[in-house]
Amino acid sequence: MPLTYLPFDQHTLTQLRAGGPDVYGAPAERAISSGVGTPCRSCLRNVPEGDEMLICAARPFASLHPYAETGPVFFCANHCEPHDGGAVPAILKTSPTYLLKAYDADERIIYGTGQITEQDQVAGYASRLFEDACVAYVDVRSARNNCFLTRIMQT
Repeated sequence: MPLTYLPFDQHTLTQLRAGGPDVYGAPAERAISSGVGTPCRSCLRNVPEGDEMLICAARPFASLHPYAETGPVFFCANHCEPHDGGAVPAILKTSPTYLLKAYDADERIIYGTGQITEQDQVAGYASRLFEDACVAYVDVRSARNNCFLTRIMQT
């Protein structure tokens, strides 16, 4: 079955762009992108060099619980077209490896699924994880900084 790479929640992003609080209750910081290492979690590309970006704390989980990791993320400060979900996004082509972890429908990590995965093996490993009926989604994180990048769903 095809994989869908999800952009971050657009409602949350709209609020952040309007000055609303991040998950820690603080407004997003604003900075100028170097164009490298600044993956926007909406368009799933690096924020273009020279463009303004938001830096904030994010938690891509519906509720608070022990597995609901929070960390820093970047967004284009101005509107960008959210990733359409289809092809492997650009931000998953910028590093040699990524950390993938599978979660169940209750947002709990499925132990033993966390794996540093080579760039060209991300889709294959995610597809294998979805062979387990308990897997609801797979989160992709930076293998170096552990920052959340995108969520993969099976469609």
